[in-house]
Amino acid sequence: MRKLSAVLLSCTMALGVLAAGCSTNDTAAPGNQDAGQAKQEQKAKILMYNNQEEPTSLDPPIGFDERSYDILTNLMEGLTRLGKNQEPEPAMAKEWKVSEDKKKYTFTLRDGVKWSNGEPVTAQDFEYAWKRMLDPKTAPPSPAAFLAYVIEGAEAFNSGKGKAEDVKVKAINEKTLEVTLAKPASYFLNMVANPALFPVHKKTVESNKNWAAESSTYVSNGPFKMSEWKHNDEIKMIKNESYWDAANVKLDGVTWKMIDDLGTEYQMYQTGELHATTNVPPDLSDQLFAENKAKVEDGAGTYFYRFNIKKEPFDNVNIRKAFNLALDRQKIVDLINKRKEKPATGFVSYGFKDPAGGDFRDVSGELLKFNAEEAKQLLQKGMQEKGYTKLPEITLVYNDSSTHPKIAQAMQEMYKEVLGVEVKLITKEWKVLQDEQKRGELMLSRSSFLPDFADPINFLEGFQTGNSMNRTGWGNAQYDKLIQDAYNEADDAKRYQMMHEAEKILMNEAPIIPLYYYNKAYLQSDKVEGIVRHPFGYIDFKWADIK
Repeated sequence: MRKLSAVLLSCTMALGVLAAGCSTNDTAAPGNQDAGQAKQEQKAKILMYNNQEEPTSLDPPIGFDERSYDILTNLMEGLTRLGKNQEPEPAMAKEWKVSEDKKKYTFTLRDGVKWSNGEPVTAQDFEYAWKRMLDPKTAPPSPAAFLAYVIEGAEAFNSGKGKAEDVKVKAINEKTLEVTLAKPASYFLNMVANPALFPVHKKTVESNKNWAAESSTYVSNGPFKMSEWKHNDEIKMIKNESYWDAANVKLDGVTWKMIDDLGTEYQMYQTGELHATTNVPPDLSDQLFAENKAKVEDGAGTYFYRFNIKKEPFDNVNIRKAFNLALDRQKIVDLINKRKEKPATGFVSYGFKDPAGGDFRDVSGELLKFNAEEAKQLLQKGMQEKGYTKLPEITLVYNDSSTHPKIAQAMQEMYKEVLGVEVKLITKEWKVLQDEQKRGELMLSRSSFLPDFADPINFLEGFQTGNSMNRTGWGNAQYDKLIQDAYNEADDAKRYQMMHEAEKILMNEAPIIPLYYYNKAYLQSDKVEGIVRHPFGYIDFKWADIK
């Protein structure tokens, strides 16, 4: 068995070969076929960007992942939109009023807002869309429905215990939407900027269940509209002249490529076929950062793995803790990713100002840390509790794109070197992995979390017992109570303390393995300006321009 250092070295060398010169079959086709088209599109101010892979779905409440919501942020728009300063700004709604008890929001839509088919966007479109997201009969069910639980009656309806008419979202008339929350939520205006809460065109949705799968049937209301969708290849958007703020949209369009190979992406950037990358090639990162060619912006979110605590041996907390402490996260970010990320010391990432002073993450402290000796001791203790002389076969599942395989191989080696445990690696396509994870079929599998709004509760709420985002089989009554109490607490100091306590329980029970916190490291052409990469949202080309 190779030592970890050898694995890391081979990972770097392999990526170097990809970036420096892939085979003719890997790179000639994109360059030869697209270079001329790219030059022509650049003259028309068409921004070329890599989405890495096919979106899961462009139906707003269904996609619920970065690859889908990056695209949706530019095709659609909600009541508010995150501005250049990361704060929610008026969007489809021109204004709103909030009641004295902070629970009732009355939104007034702009005059003349339209769908891409020319019909008006109405308050009824929002009411329909939100209740459709919550409807347990919607197929497929929305994985984002829990975001709306802050609305009175939403959770009961989504869980099959209430009725649609009891959800306190009501179109008073075509331009007025009234929303009553179950509890005050200072982040609500931020949350309604999330793609899950975008409106949908009722007639289109009800007449064609596959409306969101093809450009010819897609109806949107954002800065851009879809003109072409070549599945697993590219999506083309053009400027939506019917958009209420079209005068401030400078691009003529955006072409989203679907290239999941880092070397190919870098080569396309070098030849001008992409204006920006989604990543910095790990083998070139030191040089690119030193030359100020690579850029880093604040990010939010956590790269992690989920245990399935219903499957042995991970039904034992000490074995789960051992697998957590056996990983040297600093080596993963320094030697594999090379994007200047911070290793995870808990689940909630940096970026939340804590009422106690400083950042939420710093106030919580190091809840996770590499400790080989303690990991060995915990493994032995767990094996004794389970009566094992040898662990059952361990399978680790990941999707084969970006640096995921290299991270999985590093984890495999760390488990071998620190714990003496052989781990079998299994690769699955991302959609398949997610489906099997949701069905509880996987033992240890890759995940990622990007916050939907700027509050730590968004990180923590998904691990409540039975939550659709949990996918670990874990539950803890004390944890659930802390999250619910935090939801109902108006005093931020008390609320944050509850969330700190909840995170400590989550890390102590260890149903997950946080590895590192996301940032936004990328390459971008000097010809491009105005791209907004939201730490608590998605990439936005509304204000982008090509000089």
